[in-house]
Amino acid sequence: MTRTLALGCMGMSGMYGDSDENESIATIHAALDRGITLLDTGDFYGQGHNELLIGRALRDRRGKAQLSVKFGAQRAPGGAFIGVDARPASVKNFLAYSLTRLGVDYVDIYRPARLDPTVPIEDTIGAIAELVKAGYVRKIGLSEVGPETIRRANAVHPIVDLQIEYSLISRGPEEKIFPVLEELGIGVTAYGVLSRGLLTGAKPTAPNDFRAHLPRFTGENRERNQQLIDVLQRLAADKGVRPAQLAIAWVLAKGERIIPVIGARKRSQLEESLGALAIQLSPEEVARIEQALPASQVAGTRYQAQQMAHLDSEH
Repeated sequence: MTRTLALGCMGMSGMYGDSDENESIATIHAALDRGITLLDTGDFYGQGHNELLIGRALRDRRGKAQLSVKFGAQRAPGGAFIGVDARPASVKNFLAYSLTRLGVDYVDIYRPARLDPTVPIEDTIGAIAELVKAGYVRKIGLSEVGPETIRRANAVHPIVDLQIEYSLISRGPEEKIFPVLEELGIGVTAYGVLSRGLLTGAKPTAPNDFRAHLPRFTGENRERNQQLIDVLQRLAADKGVRPAQLAIAWVLAKGERIIPVIGARKRSQLEESLGALAIQLSPEEVARIEQALPASQVAGTRYQAQQMAHLDSEH
C-alpha cells in the first residue's frame, strides 16, 4: 500500500493565529503537486473562510483533489463554539452551503464533526446516505466517536474512515477504537499527529491561537511536557531526521490503514512533513520510541474539560 499523507487546512483559517492566504493557496498547490490528494476541512473553520479558500485554490484543479468536509459544529459571529447540530435537515442544509463555497458539485467524504447527543447517529448517517444516493457525497466518514457509535453508523451505511486525534502522546484509540475499525474494515485519518505542534516545541503566541487555551500548552503542564519534547528531539537527532518527521513516521508505521493529516500552513512546513514518507521504522524502533515517550507521561488533556466531556470517543 502506498504511504501517503493528507493536508489538514484548519490552520489556514485563523485557528492558530493569522495566516497568509496566498501562502496557504501555494501550500495547497504544492501538496497536490507532490501527490497529496486528500484535503481536510470543516464548514466551521473560519466560519466558512476555509472552504472559500480551498475553492479558490482548486478553481482549476478540482480533478486533482479529494475533499473531506466536517459539519455540525455551530459558531457565533464572534467565533465562539455554541453547540452541535446533526439533524437530518441541517445535514442537507450545511452541505448545500459547503458545495457553493467550495465551488464543487459533490464532496468526496462528508462527516459530522462531533456526535450530536440529541440526534441518533442513525438519523444523521441516514441523511448523508440520501446525499450519497443523490450524488452530492461520495463516501461517509465519522469524527471523534467511540466503538458503539461506529458500529451503529456502519450498520446504516458503510463508513470509509474515522477521523480522530492520534499521536505519540495521544494513543487512546489503540485500546478500544482501532480494533473495531480493523474488524469493520474502516480506515483512519489521524489528526493532531504533532499534537498541534507541541511535539516540535511550538508555543501559541497570537491572541487568537486556540492552543493558548489547551491544557497541554499552558502553565505547569507545558513545562512538564518539555521533557517529552526533549526526548523526541534526541531520538530524531540520533536518526538524522527532524522531530516532526519522526513523529509522523511513527504514525505511518502504526498501520497501513492510517493516514496522517498534517496541518501545514506554509510550503516549508509541508516539505518537512513530506520527509517523513522516506523514513521506514522497524518494529523494534517503533517499540523503542514508544518506550522513550510513554503517552501516560503527557501532562494535560487534549482539550479543555468541557470539550472532553462531549467527546464520544472518550466515553
